[in-house]
Amino acid sequence: MAGKSKKRFRILMSVFLSVVLLLGVAGNVALAYFSDVVTMYFNEIDVESAEAVEARAHSEEVASQIADEGIVLLKNNEDMLPLAETTQLNVFGWSFTNPVYGGTGSGKVNADTAVNPKQGLENAGFEINEQLYNDYVATGLERPIIDMDGQDWSIPEPLASEFYTEERMQQAVEFSDTAVIFIARSGGEGADLPRVMDGPDTFDPDGGSFSATGNRYGFEDDLDPDKHYLQLSNREQDMVDIVTDHFDNVVLVVNSSNTFELSWVDDYSEIKSILSVAGAGQNGFNSLGDILAGEVNPSGRTVDIYTRDLLDPPAMVNFGDFNYMIENADGSYSHAVDERDVLLKYVEYTEGIYVGYRFYETAAAEGIINYDDEVQFPFGYGLSFTTFEQEVVSGSLNWDDENISFDVSVTNTGSVAGKEVVQAYFSAPYTGNIERSAVDLAAFDKTDIIEPGESETITVSFAVEDMAAFDHNRIYSDTGSYVLEEGDYTIYLNRNSNEVIEEVETRTLSEVVFDNGRSTDDQVPVNQFDELEAGEGSIATYLSRENGFENLDELVNHEEFTVMTDNGEEIVRGKLVDEDFVDLVNRSRYEIPEDTQTEAPTTGVDNELSLDEFTGVDFHDESWNDLLDQLSVNDMVDLVTLGGYRTIEVESVGKPVTHDYDGPSGITAYTSRSDTSGTAFPAGVMLAQTWNIELATQMGESVGAEGQAYNVTGWYAPGINIHRSAFSGRNFEYYSEDPLVSGKMAANKIEGFENQGGFVYMKHFALNDQEENRTLGVMTWANEQTVRDLYLKPFEIAVKEGGASGVMSGFNSIGTVWAGASSNLLQEVLRNEWGFRGHVNTDFFLGDFYPYMVAELGFRNGNDLLLTGAAPVGVPEVNTSSNDTLWAMRDASHNILYTVANSGAIDDPLSSDMPTWVKITIAVDIALLAAIMSGFYFTFRKPKIKVDPASN
Repeated sequence: MAGKSKKRFRILMSVFLSVVLLLGVAGNVALAYFSDVVTMYFNEIDVESAEAVEARAHSEEVASQIADEGIVLLKNNEDMLPLAETTQLNVFGWSFTNPVYGGTGSGKVNADTAVNPKQGLENAGFEINEQLYNDYVATGLERPIIDMDGQDWSIPEPLASEFYTEERMQQAVEFSDTAVIFIARSGGEGADLPRVMDGPDTFDPDGGSFSATGNRYGFEDDLDPDKHYLQLSNREQDMVDIVTDHFDNVVLVVNSSNTFELSWVDDYSEIKSILSVAGAGQNGFNSLGDILAGEVNPSGRTVDIYTRDLLDPPAMVNFGDFNYMIENADGSYSHAVDERDVLLKYVEYTEGIYVGYRFYETAAAEGIINYDDEVQFPFGYGLSFTTFEQEVVSGSLNWDDENISFDVSVTNTGSVAGKEVVQAYFSAPYTGNIERSAVDLAAFDKTDIIEPGESETITVSFAVEDMAAFDHNRIYSDTGSYVLEEGDYTIYLNRNSNEVIEEVETRTLSEVVFDNGRSTDDQVPVNQFDELEAGEGSIATYLSRENGFENLDELVNHEEFTVMTDNGEEIVRGKLVDEDFVDLVNRSRYEIPEDTQTEAPTTGVDNELSLDEFTGVDFHDESWNDLLDQLSVNDMVDLVTLGGYRTIEVESVGKPVTHDYDGPSGITAYTSRSDTSGTAFPAGVMLAQTWNIELATQMGESVGAEGQAYNVTGWYAPGINIHRSAFSGRNFEYYSEDPLVSGKMAANKIEGFENQGGFVYMKHFALNDQEENRTLGVMTWANEQTVRDLYLKPFEIAVKEGGASGVMSGFNSIGTVWAGASSNLLQEVLRNEWGFRGHVNTDFFLGDFYPYMVAELGFRNGNDLLLTGAAPVGVPEVNTSSNDTLWAMRDASHNILYTVANSGAIDDPLSSDMPTWVKITIAVDIALLAAIMSGFYFTFRKPKIKVDPASN
């Protein structure tokens, strides 16, 4: 029996030890596979270093200044603000206990240590009604999740009939005669904001990451088919009614980066003041307190027009979910899909150039709207606690064939020191040949602090060619060109887009066709996107100013179709296409052209060159070829495919690794712990609302200094897509509806950051102006004037003036072609016309999840790097037998190496020492292996047989 027991023990122990050994091997294989993501997670940021402490302290100062100047005073009847004689405040609205600091998704920044609104007001000397505040906290409500894994669009607010009892309101009245109503809205990556609040059944809990998984609403009484997310909810409406019944002095604070519909305020005389506070970042709510107290004089201006009905702008009829449909033989309809089962989605920019203020100012000029009935707050609007007088300095106008400049004297005519924004607009002639809005922002600047009675002179300047528009219809040239049409051009000094201070000058200009390019162009701009207007899937009608926008009612180019799903019938919006169109999409997305190169590039030679020798070497210098020859095929493949949150080390050319982090409001990264994040700056909207490009520069410098302290070189920022609609989920990280404001903010932020040795990835290039269907490669259609004059212009300014050295391409498609594989966009426009020198990264690349993002087509058409994540999930197989692909990867490698060679990473390379976690893993492996071997030894050793001498 003893023998059998010992044998059984040995079997069980050997099985146990074998399983432990196999688990150890499997664990090591997994750690090796995910080594980069583990390394990034455990990457230590020395937040206590002198460099980090200094950088963070400066960042916090700049963030505070951005909030000081970026909060917009929209209304101040009876000069209610500042609250000079009031120190006790009742603050109503649950969101006061849980505000919005920014947005969600890749732009999210850790705000765990942020100053909350209560702290901000208390820091400014106010006493908050603690009982009311604590009662809100006691409701147990939570901020809903609005993120890439799903969205809950519930608007937290307690039920009025239960919460706002007469007893509670009486306590508030006795505490103070002043009330603040605090309303907040969030947005984020992955989904646009709901345009109807009646869809509890549209939430899909099984929806995938990085996509709009649906809408879920938490309160049945708020499910109102007549309301949208940017209106007061029913519960909020009840709260406003009760508060205004009890208080005659009410301040409304709107904590939202998306414009909020505020026409309802006109019905409440008790609401005397309105403050717009976009995502406040780490310490921006201190600024709210300081403004209420009068310690800071607000100087922010709107960067989007506030219409009384946010669903009214012409862009809204073609914003959202639109499907290409196929009619079946039996007369039923089904979704059109490509050869890899991706639904064919589209969006059409039928409004053309008439986005935001461009439409409303033009419609008013044409006499088809009453401006005040349609618009509550113009673009560029904002109030101050003081008054300013602006006037053009007599005799200062200089208008020649190339430039326009004039001086503006700004005088503080009030009693409080403050800053003022100077805005210059121009009006171009409308001939009917090229669409032109009634006014366009031409230039802007901001004064320093001006004391009462003092003045400052601001010089406004811009190029004459900046007033040109693109003639995509080839009326003035055979190829398409920028054109100044013959006619009257008027320059205005305005207070905002609608309020003229002074007509500076009107001149009749002769026709100028820039068929040799503008002064800033490296290559003559010609039509590059004709395919956006050709074919079955494109737009039939664009909005035209002709005859007072007579075709305004023709912009709806979609129908409603009934399709059968597993859950029954579903109504979808879209248009019919045939198989020929589907074939066109498939060819555009998946067809790899045959090779044109007969020989492969030279690889793997040893020319004894190192990348640090190429700092400052011209991009086109032939010596780069000798360095590129040193790359092996595997070097190129790894360099271009392993581009998630870093560029990899390449020993053959002495290229160091770089860490590339998100996001637009500061340094962060998905895969890092929360304590590895940098300063949380206010949202991009708030920065833009400062109208202060010097602050944009300072923010870029501050993030760059933090990057140096944290060993971060690349920055996935800035986001500079256009606010085509108030409902875009990602408006918080973009700047404005206006391309000039967007471009100037981006250019200065980029210049500041790259002057610290970093490089940016400005994003998302291009026409990625809605979140819905973006990861389905939504086909974006627009005419070339619209594309160039609005949506590409901020990127153009960022390259030409900011020197941007990195770009992130979009998930979306330009027509039928994925943005990351559009040679017209990435090669002809970006590189050849604008002179961009640097590299282009994709948005998140997940292989089979987004099959239309074909890496080989990307490489061949100007996309250099794949954002495949820190772990090698989704890394594609590269066809290294194709000579054209090898040459494309060589070009891509050149672009990446050029960027890194001219960054701070080349002077201060990151350590390539073995990470601590690897050393620990090796030590654990050795100990575990020793234990397993010892276990086997003691399990199977034979006992020594003792011999009894007596037996002899």
